[in-house]
Order: sequence, then C-alpha cells, then structure tokens
Amino acid sequence: MAQESPKNSAAEIPVTSNGEVDDSREHGFNRDLKHSLPSGLGLSETQITSHGFDNTKEGVIEAGAFQGGQRTQTKSGPVILADEIKNPAMEKLELVRKWSLNTYKCTRQIISEKLGRGSRTVDLELEAQIDILRDNKKKYENILKLAQTLSTQLFQMVHTQRQLGDAFADLSLKSLELHEEFGYNADTQKLLAKNGETLLGAINFFIASVNTLVNKTIEDTLMTVKQYESARIEYDAYRTDLEELNLGPRDTNTLPKIEQSQHLFQAHKEKYDKMRNDVSVKLKFLEENKVKVLHNQLVLFHNAIAAYFAGNQKQLEQTLKQFHIKLKTPGVDAPSWLEEQ
Repeated sequence: MAQESPKNSAAEIPVTSNGEVDDSREHGFNRDLKHSLPSGLGLSETQITSHGFDNTKEGVIEAGAFQGGQRTQTKSGPVILADEIKNPAMEKLELVRKWSLNTYKCTRQIISEKLGRGSRTVDLELEAQIDILRDNKKKYENILKLAQTLSTQLFQMVHTQRQLGDAFADLSLKSLELHEEFGYNADTQKLLAKNGETLLGAINFFIASVNTLVNKTIEDTLMTVKQYESARIEYDAYRTDLEELNLGPRDTNTLPKIEQSQHLFQAHKEKYDKMRNDVSVKLKFLEENKVKVLHNQLVLFHNAIAAYFAGNQKQLEQTLKQFHIKLKTPGVDAPSWLEEQ
C-alpha cells in the first residue's frame, strides 16, 4: 500500500480563488515577529517582504530605527558645524563693535583728564624731551622761513646786478668818452652777480638740508610720539576701567568681566611700554643726527656769508667745494636721462 508522502509546510503556497498568491500568512508572520521582539531593547524594526513564486529575485529585508513601533529612515550627508562658519559680515560687525568700545573708553579718558577728574600716566623725563623737541621744531621752522626769504631776496638782487652789468657793458661800447668808467662798473656788477650765485647755491643747500631735518626726520619722530600718546591714553583708559571693576563687588557675574579687563589692560600696557621705548630710541638717534647735520650746515652758512661780504671769491668757491656743492649754470637745463646714460 503506497504511503502518502509527507507535505512540507515550507513548500506550500496558498492561492486564492482568483489565482493570486495569498499573502495573509506572510503579514501574519511579520506581525508575530514584531510582537516577539522586546520593545525596550532599541532594536531596528525588521520587515521581510517576499515576492511571487515566479520571481527570481531574493527577498528584501528593510531595516530602520525602531521608535515606538514606527520606522524612521536615517539620512546621511556632510556634517556642518555652525560655530566654525566664518561670516565676513559678522567679522566686520565685531571689528566695528571693538573699535566703538575702544573709542568710547579713550574719549571718556581724555574728557576726564581735561576736567581734572581722571589720572594720567606721566614719564617726566620723556615728556620733557618731547616738549623740547616740539619747541626746537618751531624755532627751526622759523630759521627755515627766514633763510628762504633771504634766498628769494638774494636771487632778485643777483638778477638785478646781472641786468645792471649788461646795461653798463652796452653803454661802454656806445659811449666812447665814458668807455672805461662804464666798463669798470660792468665788470664789478658781473663779479658781484657771480659771487651772489655762488652764495645763493650755498644758502639753497643749507635750506634743503634744514628742510629735510625739520619736515622729514623730526616729523617722523613726532609721528612716533603721537602713536605713543595714543597708546598712553588707551593704557590709562583700560587701567581706569580695571580699577573701577576691582572696587566693585566680586561675584559670578563680575569675575569674568574683571578677568577680561585684566587681559585687555595687560595687552595695552605692553603696547604702551613698547611705544615708550621706541620714542626714547628715536629721540636719542634724532639728537645725534641733528647735531651732526646742523654743525655742518651752520659752518657752511657762516663761511659762505663771510667770504661773500669780504669779497673773497676764492674762499667762497673753496667753501662750496668743501661741502661738495655743484652750482647750476644759468640758462643751462639739466641733462636728460638719455644724456646721462
């Protein structure tokens, strides 16, 4: 008697009356699997989807984060840290804020000093040297102005003497009876004009050297002095701010402000000390350079003036050679750069 072969439940495929595959058992299996998983373990939800028996593709297992019986999909992509993004507009705004705060503190310090309410840091020795420098600059500017006036007047006199010499020379040729007299005066005026041009060259060299000393060397030092004074005002402003915070209460709100104020005060103190040292060094080198330059220029000015009014033409020319001064010949233009090559 033939035995009936056992049926394999795994091979059974339920079919509905219209020929479609009955997937109610599959959904029931998925539902039982979900209920069998503990809800508190944070496991991923697992869903098994099978296809028709005639589909050669394998089953698809979809997994997602399990949250209260619902699956949420995780999205991957570049991670952007908002704190590390540098916005140029925000940076500019922060710079303006810092500048405004610094300007306010410095303005308050200046007003307090002028009203006699605030204290200021004073270096007596350095302040005295700066006052002397400013006073000397005014005196040197006065000497420079007078020397320029003398140069202008001397130029006009030399020009007049040259014209007068030409007029005497012309009359000497046309007046036979006064030929010698006009000739003497023509030679004298031409000699005076020549010596005047030599003296004019020495005076102009003196003016150029003093002008360089006053408007470049001394002015550069005074610019450093202005930077030093600005650093001093900032230092006193932040020093006053720190002193006011130290006099107030100390709690969790004020301690960070005191620490920040101490940091800013230290930074401006270092800047102030650096600028003070720079001014001291520049004043020292300026004094040495000033003595050297003015010594040579004053000797030149004296020797040239003395030789001119003494009528010592040889000594006047020797003075210009001593200081390597070259006179420009009247009516002759300077050579072009092609001719110099």
